[in-house]
Amino acid sequence: MNPGLDLRITPRTVQQQTIEKLRLAIIAGVFPPGSRLVESQLCAQLGVSRPSLREALRSLQAERLIEIIPNRGPFVPKLSWEEATEIYDVRELLEVAAVGRCAARITPEQVKELERALKAFERAQKSADSLELVTTAAEFYAIILANCGNAILEEVHRGLVARISFFRGRSMSLEGRAEDSLQEMRDIYDAIAAGDEERARMAAQRHLDQAKAAAKHAMESEG
Repeated sequence: MNPGLDLRITPRTVQQQTIEKLRLAIIAGVFPPGSRLVESQLCAQLGVSRPSLREALRSLQAERLIEIIPNRGPFVPKLSWEEATEIYDVRELLEVAAVGRCAARITPEQVKELERALKAFERAQKSADSLELVTTAAEFYAIILANCGNAILEEVHRGLVARISFFRGRSMSLEGRAEDSLQEMRDIYDAIAAGDEERARMAAQRHLDQAKAAAKHAMESEG
């Protein structure tokens, strides 16, 4: 939960900022599962018009982060563990393959970018910034996907990023999980930097197994 998240839009691309702010608010738990999103309140919080807000809500609906129910309006859905399991199963298919392919293909320059992303995650872990943990972990994986040598794999994964981040936020809420995640991501980085495809795949699998278990525990605790 991050109730201090500033939702107000600054003068930039209003539409894109509206989508980004709402996405982050949902991932951070400002609007928890089951919450109804009241358009008049969101317009006031974000400082945007109702047409701009509705366009943003349609984009988030396409990402499956919200549901728009006729005659009731937008809600943050309560996702079941069965739905979460499906996401983690797809993550396993995509990310384990991507990490292995990345280890075999990444350039030294991109290894440095991956190291910078890992250090950003480490700073977020030390400061216990829940939102930065989610966004920096997503950036770490974005670099891996961009260097896996398969544009379709990257594209499919990108379509799941919002929901992956949602569950990542749940798992990172557990005490000690961020610290464990950091070590698991270090193992992935070390294997990629060494060009060891098999070790990279194994490290990615361990990371996903632990993340899935943590998300299950967190969702059970939330009731």
